[in-house]
Amino acid sequence: MTIGDDLLRAAQDRLTAAMESRGLWPEEDSAWVRDAMAPLPRHCFAPDVVWEWDGWTWVAVDRECEPGRWAALVYPEPQDSTVTQVTDGLPTSSLSCTQVVADMLDSLMLEPGQSVVELGTGSGWNAALLAHRAGPGGRVVSVETDAGLARSAAERLAAAGARVEVRTGDGTAGVGGPGPVDRLVATYAVETVPGAWIEQVQPGGRLVFPWGRLGHYALTVAEDGKTATGWLQGLATFMGDRHANGAATSPAPAPGGEAAVDDGAMFEDLTGGHLLFALRVSHPSIIVSVEGSGARARVRLQEETSGRSALVERTDDELVTISGEGQELWAALRAGYQLWREHRKPEQWDFGMTVSPAGQTVWVHAPGSGPYAG
Repeated sequence: MTIGDDLLRAAQDRLTAAMESRGLWPEEDSAWVRDAMAPLPRHCFAPDVVWEWDGWTWVAVDRECEPGRWAALVYPEPQDSTVTQVTDGLPTSSLSCTQVVADMLDSLMLEPGQSVVELGTGSGWNAALLAHRAGPGGRVVSVETDAGLARSAAERLAAAGARVEVRTGDGTAGVGGPGPVDRLVATYAVETVPGAWIEQVQPGGRLVFPWGRLGHYALTVAEDGKTATGWLQGLATFMGDRHANGAATSPAPAPGGEAAVDDGAMFEDLTGGHLLFALRVSHPSIIVSVEGSGARARVRLQEETSGRSALVERTDDELVTISGEGQELWAALRAGYQLWREHRKPEQWDFGMTVSPAGQTVWVHAPGSGPYAG
C-alpha cells in the first residue's frame, strides 16, 4: 500500500496550519521560509523507514506497510522532529522540527545570491531550503559525516531540483573552499564553537548553530575575521557533534549565598525556561528536566560526567530529595540559582556569546560584562 497525494497533502496542511495558528512562521524579511517549505515538503526528504519511540525502544515504521502512521511521523507537531536513522539503539539522524528549522533560517538572514556552508546534511531538507533562498546566483555546500546519509541526501536534493554540493566529511575543522562564505549554519549541537567556523565566514557574515542542549545562537563575524559575537536566538534541541570529546564540565559552584537560597522559590523558577538556560550555562554537565508544575512538580537531575542522578519532588509544604546523590547535585544547582539572582534573573534572550582566538565566553546583558559563570 502506498501513500496517496491526498493523505500527504492533508498531513502537510495540518502542520502548516499549526505553525500559523501558533504564530510560529517568521515574518517580514524571512517570510520566504514559509514560501520555500510549500514546494519542498518534508516527505520528499524522508526515507521510506522512520522511527517511533514506543516507551521502551525505537520501532521502525515503513512507508509502504503503514502509510498513515508514516505520514503522521513525518508531519508531527511543529516542535517535534522525525527520527530518520537509529544506530545501536540510539537516534543518529532526524528531520528537524519545523518550528526550529524556520527559526534558525530566520536567524541566519540568508539573502539571494549569497554563499552558505551547512554542516550536517542529514536528510537534505534544510539544504534544499537554503538553496531555494540563495537562488541561481548563490552557492550552497553541505557537509555530512555519514557517507550513507550524504549519498541519500544528494539523491533527494537532485530529485527536488535543488542546487546543493554535498560533501562527505567532518566539518568541525572547516570546509576547504568555498571561502570565506556569507553564512554558515550547523544542524548539530556543539559545546565549543570551532575557530575554523569563524574563519570560514567573511567579516560581517553570520553563523547560526545549536549550542548545548537548549538554544541556538547567531554570531556576526568581526572585521578581524577571527572573532564573532552574538545573542541567543531561540530554543533548540539538536543531536550533538559525533566527533565531540565527551561532555562539558561544570565550573565550580559560585561561592557564598547558599544559605540565602529559598528552595521553594527556586522550585517555582525552575518551571520557567529562563532559569533552566542559566543553569545550563553555569553547570553544563548537569541535565535538568522538570515534569509538571506546582505541588506535584518533579525535577530530575543527571550529571553527564559521572552518571550520578537525583529526583527532587515537591509537596505542599516541603521539598523531598530522593537518592543518595541528590543533595550534592541539588546544592550545586542552588549555587547556580544564587548566581542567576545576582545577575537580576536574566531571561534567555539576555545571554550572548563571543568566540575569539582567546576562547569562548558566554555573557549576559552586554558583550563586555565578562563570563556569566565567572
